[in-house]
Amino acid sequence: MSSNQLDTKSQAWSALFSEPMSELVKRYTASVFFDQRLWQADIQGSLAHAEMLAAQGIISAQDWADIQRGMAQIRAEIESGQFEWKLDLEDVHLNIEARLTQLVGDAGKRLHTGRSRNDQVATDVRLWLRDEIDAIAALLRELQTALVEVAARHVDVILPGFTHLQVAQPVSFAHHLLAYVEMFARDEERLADVRRRTNRLPLGSAALAGTTYPLDRARVARTLGMVDERGEPQLCLNSLDAVSDRDFAIEFSAAAALIMVHVSRLSEELILWMSQNFGFIRIADRFTTGSSIMPQKKNPDVPELARGKTGRVVGHLMGLLTLMKGQPLAYNKDNQEDKEPLFDTADTLKDTLRIFTDMIGGERDPATGQRSGGLTVNREAMEAAARRGYATATDLADYLVKKGVPFRDAHETVAHAVKAATSHACDLSELPLAVLQGFHPLIEKDVYDVLSLRGSLQARNTLGGTAPAQVQAQIERHRARLG
Repeated sequence: MSSNQLDTKSQAWSALFSEPMSELVKRYTASVFFDQRLWQADIQGSLAHAEMLAAQGIISAQDWADIQRGMAQIRAEIESGQFEWKLDLEDVHLNIEARLTQLVGDAGKRLHTGRSRNDQVATDVRLWLRDEIDAIAALLRELQTALVEVAARHVDVILPGFTHLQVAQPVSFAHHLLAYVEMFARDEERLADVRRRTNRLPLGSAALAGTTYPLDRARVARTLGMVDERGEPQLCLNSLDAVSDRDFAIEFSAAAALIMVHVSRLSEELILWMSQNFGFIRIADRFTTGSSIMPQKKNPDVPELARGKTGRVVGHLMGLLTLMKGQPLAYNKDNQEDKEPLFDTADTLKDTLRIFTDMIGGERDPATGQRSGGLTVNREAMEAAARRGYATATDLADYLVKKGVPFRDAHETVAHAVKAATSHACDLSELPLAVLQGFHPLIEKDVYDVLSLRGSLQARNTLGGTAPAQVQAQIERHRARLG
């Protein structure tokens, strides 16, 4: 058996160099201790490449069999924790190829025929990210389902709707939760779009200019599932772009940042709602902590930390954009810095979605699949808060408009009525009819139906409105979509 040039990284670069790499540079440039998580994608891509090489007659059937045998052993070693990751070999790719060559000899050396680490790593990251997107999309659907089911139990609960954090109009609490379902549904759509562009094959582009070997790139794409909805192979069609493009990573990071922004908005509301000044909800104790000196407190650590982690994910997006902004074609070592922010973004997002699903919907019973122990809603506190803020003032204006009063005049009339209610420390619905008629003679006894919180909800029975019938229709639509 011939010597293994991959025993160390410096030997892998041939005899060109006159001195070994310094230990400091070796540590500075190595990525193996974070990119080793790509090992499954690396083996998957290498096997697809080797199968194609054999089919094209570039390597022998025996080489292909040996590569399969060696990769199976490497997989077993990694899964059992027995694989030795070597700093000298710099990254996941050289570590696996070096071990393969140790195991199967020259067949392992032939694996790299017609490819470069440039197209290899681009393929590995795309394969890894495709699986991460699928996992995140599934978690997004679970969170949406949890929100829908909590909403379904609270259609008739009245919450003060806010603008500028001032009480504006009464809404159904379910309607409010479903607004987040809409956000997360758009996030799911965005991820599907990112996945489509991620699922394209760079392999076969070699270092930057393509290769002289008769590769069948479409075959590799089909083997790896890099196909469209019709089963047509999806390939990166310019070798320079294929090895240097990281748009897919940036797109994913942008989609992830927006998901976290939506989580952060929800977090802010949960924090406000559970505070003593609001008292609208209670978060289960397992998602809160106490104070080191104030025994009466329960702190909403989970939503607060999610709000903070949003900045972390947004920062990763900015880092990736900055990473790419000055790079000339084609591949540059800068691109090694794409992995840690990408990995951390995916990890942070998955953890956040899991914990929010449990916090809102409750923990799932493995036996029944049902959730319990999620948000506890204080409907009395919500309704009382809606009454305090003159939330039906707009309904009084609409009442007058329907009787022929121009809207601007009705608006001014109601402002005077609210001023009177404020001075008497009562709600509009508590003002005597005679007082209300003093503001406008067209006001009659039926005005009290309009001024009730439930009357206000029922009146907004337009598509997308907060009327219980419309909210129930929203719930059924989401249930059908989410299956």
